[in-house]
Amino acid sequence: MLDCIIIGAGPCGLSAAIEMQDRGLSVEVIEKGNIVEAIYQYPTHQTFFSSSEKLEIGGVPFINKELKPRRQDALVYYREVVRRKGITIRPFETVQQIRRIEEGFEVISLRGVQTMKRTAQAVVLATGYYGLPNKMDVPGEDLSHVFHYFKEGHPFYGQDVVVIGGKNSSVDAAIELEKAGARVTMLYRGENYSPSIKPWVLPNFESLVRAEKVKMIFDATIEEITPADVVYSVDGEPVAVPADFVFAMTGYTPDIGLFADAGVAIDPETGVPTYDEETMESNVTGIYIAGVVAAGYDANKIFIENGRFHGELIATSLVGRLERMTARP
Repeated sequence: MLDCIIIGAGPCGLSAAIEMQDRGLSVEVIEKGNIVEAIYQYPTHQTFFSSSEKLEIGGVPFINKELKPRRQDALVYYREVVRRKGITIRPFETVQQIRRIEEGFEVISLRGVQTMKRTAQAVVLATGYYGLPNKMDVPGEDLSHVFHYFKEGHPFYGQDVVVIGGKNSSVDAAIELEKAGARVTMLYRGENYSPSIKPWVLPNFESLVRAEKVKMIFDATIEEITPADVVYSVDGEPVAVPADFVFAMTGYTPDIGLFADAGVAIDPETGVPTYDEETMESNVTGIYIAGVVAAGYDANKIFIENGRFHGELIATSLVGRLERMTARP
């Protein structure tokens, strides 16, 4: 039996694993993709908000020639951290169930069609924020040419592309698509540009709109997506815009189904799981929370920069609990 199983190999999950290993605990990390899967899903040319030292974990320096690292820099860095620290990763496994047993927990996961079972005295849920895209609940949203994640613009050269949304991910996608030669229309339900757009990006985007290289529509309500267009309305008047492809960049929600199934209490309004801020332990003894999922639906509260410190709190708590268990007569 392991001392701990961590679900999620993002920076915060990896940081927790390192803190536990440094204290002599046995730990494995289960990840539905591979190392830092969420960062891998970022657009190819994504630049981080933060400087590299604020993304460091495990005391491994993140050396980067630019002040703000790009997606590829981070992928290389976190792979190197895993290699140096010898973290045991179980990639491409999707956890199906966390079951309480007498000695601790049994974690059941699927790798392809194979069922995997592991036991541990504690579990850390570090599943990140980008588990589920927010749905618009409009007809056609599930068509094959509609995407909720943007990678890069090249495949869409010469195509009519509609971007739905008006925050950072939407603006970044629109800029990259226009640069790659797509004909871009952006539909946003807000009446003006979102104040959350990165200040060093907005002027570039506004210049594209003024030059009519990107068509920007405010106060747009999406009514329907068809194989050939997107139907939206402004002031109740329906309009159809051609769309070979659609990027619905409408935000994301953490996948908290696993939390609820394990007995972790979730606030229905905020999505915040119940946990002790000093130990990160949830209302279920032995189940801990790490990273951005601790913030519920508010993705602007916890980032890699502060979530990476959760591992130290968890490891300290778990060591103390295991020592108390061992000392029992």
